[in-house]
Amino acid sequence: MKVLNSQIPMKTINVDIQHVLGSISRQDIETLEPKATESLDKVLNATGTGNDFLGWVNLPTETTEALLDDIIACADELRASCDTVVAIGIGGSYLGAKAVVEALNDSFAAYRPGVQGEPKLLFAGQNIGEDYMYELQDYLKDKRFGIIVISKSGTTTEPAIAFRLLKEQLESQLGLEEARKRIVAITDAKRGALRTLATEEGYKTFVIADNVGGRFSVLTPVGLLPIAVAGYDIRALIDGAAEMEKATSAPGENNPSYLYALTRNALYAAGKKIEILVNYNPKLHFFGEWWKQLYGESEGKDNKGIFPAAVDFSTDLHSMGQWIQEGERTIFETVISVAEQQHEKLIPSDEANLDGLNYIAGKHIDEVNKMAELGTRIAHVDGGVPNIHITLPALREKYLGQLIYFFEKACGISGYLLDVNPFNQPGVEAYKRNMFALLAKPGYEKETEAIKARL
Repeated sequence: MKVLNSQIPMKTINVDIQHVLGSISRQDIETLEPKATESLDKVLNATGTGNDFLGWVNLPTETTEALLDDIIACADELRASCDTVVAIGIGGSYLGAKAVVEALNDSFAAYRPGVQGEPKLLFAGQNIGEDYMYELQDYLKDKRFGIIVISKSGTTTEPAIAFRLLKEQLESQLGLEEARKRIVAITDAKRGALRTLATEEGYKTFVIADNVGGRFSVLTPVGLLPIAVAGYDIRALIDGAAEMEKATSAPGENNPSYLYALTRNALYAAGKKIEILVNYNPKLHFFGEWWKQLYGESEGKDNKGIFPAAVDFSTDLHSMGQWIQEGERTIFETVISVAEQQHEKLIPSDEANLDGLNYIAGKHIDEVNKMAELGTRIAHVDGGVPNIHITLPALREKYLGQLIYFFEKACGISGYLLDVNPFNQPGVEAYKRNMFALLAKPGYEKETEAIKARL
């Protein structure tokens, strides 16, 4: 295969790898092609390890209109009855929705007065911060709020604590019957503590499929309901993902996920152990957080895996720029550019010109931003930092759907290229066992005794 840029139709994301070729050769990339093709086949045909967690692969094209209608109707009910909705979840049950909403939101929405029918979306259960929960509950005291609680089991510590507190508060403020109408549970179809409670209390529910892991769940009700509550078009999100599902269904240079997975693994084999996801739009900060979980939890196994980091430029150029430019050469960057902005703002002229900016007067702020991006990419490549460049047409639901699916498909391919199971997370359980032992959870008596002896 002649590896060039990913050439897919306009109005879709584009992947450009030309600025990695000073650090690795085309042959380095092409050498991995047979294994990459095999890895894509494992993803598409569910023949690799972890194949019982591949329900996300055909999810965009298999999502029914009936399900989308149900999610939108539920979101509309919450939007009509609540001025605040709290989504409770952690990891993939939190980051996907947060990433999309923050990318689409007015940057100052939190500071604007509330509008009837447009509730503020808040998050809980993603930490065990006592001050955070106190302040959240204090904020909600005089609010008409609702809850979306997301957990397969209902016993994951962080969201379970948050739900217990907020459920009690909602019932106290509204009474049991009205509170039940304001709680939606997204959980297992048949089993688990949350499923049992939801059935007993009569909560509206949506199902987390057994074959979709948390970090791949943003295009399920886990992400779609909070995104719809925030007022965004989940049909366009799914349509964009469906376009990318089709665009990534065969190996070759026209498959952007395949190209990205190939390139980053060739860089890894050449000693580039750290990937830095770079954005030049502050609205993509939480997209970087979602991406870090997707790749960190999928690939960091068996003492292998590229370390995922993320920065917001140009902000972090004034804190991390020196290290990236001249630090240890074990890094590469994947840069996300947003081609079109939603608004226009020109730089004014100033007669005194004390700040010396008249040379850019009349230019769009985004033009300056893009020159900062281009100048930085050139400097970093010159400094020995290979760059993969991803262009997103705009921050709209369709293109975010494309980007989500692009990274998910590439993650599956990349994990198999590394010879790990991309869909489990055995290392995550270690801290939980220690925490339960330290808290003297029933059933952990031996572990409690053993860990206390180490303190």
